Amino acid sequence: MSVLDVRNLRKSFGTEVVLADLSLEVPEHTATVLIGASGSGKSTLLRCINLLDTIDDGSIYLDGQEISDPAIDVDQVRRKLGMVFQSFNLFPHMSVIDNITLSPRKVHGVSPEQARSEAMDLLTRFGLADKANQFPDRLSGGQQQRVAIIRSIAVKPRLLLLDEVTSALDPVLVNEVLSIVRDLKSDGMTMVLATHEMGFATQVADEVCFLEAGRIVERGPAAQVIQNPQLPATQEFLRRVHEAGRL
Repeated sequence: MSVLDVRNLRKSFGTEVVLADLSLEVPEHTATVLIGASGSGKSTLLRCINLLDTIDDGSIYLDGQEISDPAIDVDQVRRKLGMVFQSFNLFPHMSVIDNITLSPRKVHGVSPEQARSEAMDLLTRFGLADKANQFPDRLSGGQQQRVAIIRSIAVKPRLLLLDEVTSALDPVLVNEVLSIVRDLKSDGMTMVLATHEMGFATQVADEVCFLEAGRIVERGPAAQVIQNPQLPATQEFLRRVHEAGRL
């Protein structure tokens, strides 16, 4: 059974169709990478999976349970999901350690001692132990994003969603964030991530999905989709990405 199963998903904002009959399966311990131009539907898809946006039609299953059912307990579902946004979304009035331990303590009922111990283990592993008592505005953008990722995995999610987690960063900071995602991939974390970093996508993806106008128009292993795309639309998108990278 797949961890995530999206079937014939449709989503519109007014008259604009953002997702059109989109289907996606994500097996356990795999990373699915979404690529495509701005407005292709990547972020909306992630928000629909996390139940931040309601869908118009179709269904979404997490571990076989339909989470798009209007009667579902949204808070219960989100306990199984981790999501990291472009803009970090750390609580500015809370220290790094308090940001990380908040959800384990308040949502998952973990004792403060255990939550702090596990958070420190993660901070140590990813080279941020010395930042535990700092506030987010004292950290670099790359450090803030790494803390945001640590916060999302501290609850041990079944599925981790990452939405362009390097897009707000200076290029020199990008790799320190991508390295933590590579480590999570090595751990077997099940992930769906949208990214414009094609080299990174090639390294971590079990499947790459190219979205255009709310549809997955080409999918397959990274070696096929990124290095040898079959469709003219995919070829043109990657040509533009590569040209932009040379500027």
